[in-house]
Amino acid sequence: MRQGTSAGHYFQTDAEQALAERRAVKAGNKNGNPIELKSKLLAAIPDPSAPGSLLIAESTGSVRRVDVDAGETKHVFRGPSAPVTCVAAGGPGNNTVFAGSWDKDIWSWDLLTRTPGRKYSGHTDFVKAIVCAKIDSKNYLISGGADKKIIVWDVETGSRIHTIQDQTVSMMAIQSLAIDPLDSTPEAVVLVSGSSDPHIRRWRITSSAFEQIKETSPSEPNSVRHSILEHETTVYKLFFDTESEDVDLWTSSGDGTAKCLSRRKAFTTDDTIRHGDHVRAVTVTEQWIITAGRDEDVKVWDRASGKLYCTLDGHYNEVTDLVLLADGNRVSSVSIDGTVRTWSLHKSELDRINKEKDEKANGVEKETAPESGEGLMTAEEEAELAALMDED
Repeated sequence: MRQGTSAGHYFQTDAEQALAERRAVKAGNKNGNPIELKSKLLAAIPDPSAPGSLLIAESTGSVRRVDVDAGETKHVFRGPSAPVTCVAAGGPGNNTVFAGSWDKDIWSWDLLTRTPGRKYSGHTDFVKAIVCAKIDSKNYLISGGADKKIIVWDVETGSRIHTIQDQTVSMMAIQSLAIDPLDSTPEAVVLVSGSSDPHIRRWRITSSAFEQIKETSPSEPNSVRHSILEHETTVYKLFFDTESEDVDLWTSSGDGTAKCLSRRKAFTTDDTIRHGDHVRAVTVTEQWIITAGRDEDVKVWDRASGKLYCTLDGHYNEVTDLVLLADGNRVSSVSIDGTVRTWSLHKSELDRINKEKDEKANGVEKETAPESGEGLMTAEEEAELAALMDED
């Protein structure tokens, strides 16, 4: 164990101090045009009222609306005194912001006026995931918590309609929720849940009842499984690819992989992306698969071949979420390091990044031509000036 002169170095292992020093060196980079905020960023979604903006869940207990094009904060929704872990937008007119918090409550605000709305209380532990749904033309909020429960709320009245738990396989803390846009109907939504155990569960929910959907294996027609089991540990993210013909389910996991679960194959694995370490987020375009997680990197994979195409390095702590922007050509990443970074997905830009990395690896320095030859100093003259400055 290393002892330093700084109070922060006491009781740190060599590995911990080396990690802190590496991150401190990396923190100054400008890759991805970072927008620096004052808190850890835990989740993000597109702002439905502004295509170039994000709604970001912050550890300081707020939801921040950030315009990534302008590089600035537009609004901050305040209320919770504990970290906000998840955010959703929906409700009447799609104009309500919902935020799940460590304080066990779900907070809400009017998206346009920023006026605080109803607070939903019922979980007995951290709220980890929230989604909005509409059943029989009525607005509902669905939340999942560290208390292993999924709760369905009437948005207007705040009343709890259903409390859902798996009765067959022990369900752990809920990590992610997603509405299946293909199997849902106006009368019933199909909800998919991921949790700290590797099981992915599907639920059919109406205004009066719910049921867990049993899965039938295409290779074993007579076998029934109560959950989808394609990962080895925690499922952090669930994402339906609405641009694909079959609207397949994409997942990311603590087992270091992101997977495409084929609808035609009863949600069994069709593609596996081996990102490495915990994969906290995944999103896709027609051309690319983008993953990110604990290793700090945003990785872009060729969707046709499944091979890694480009690594976007810039974050210096865990990346917690990815948001594909409305133009489809950029992705924003948010991180524990407190920055929002936005990356171009144009092939020409990814090729440029790859070329610069290759040149750096081969010892080729990028040349920057001076604007004018006047006023340039030799190395000896620069050293002499530095020495004079030190003397002063």
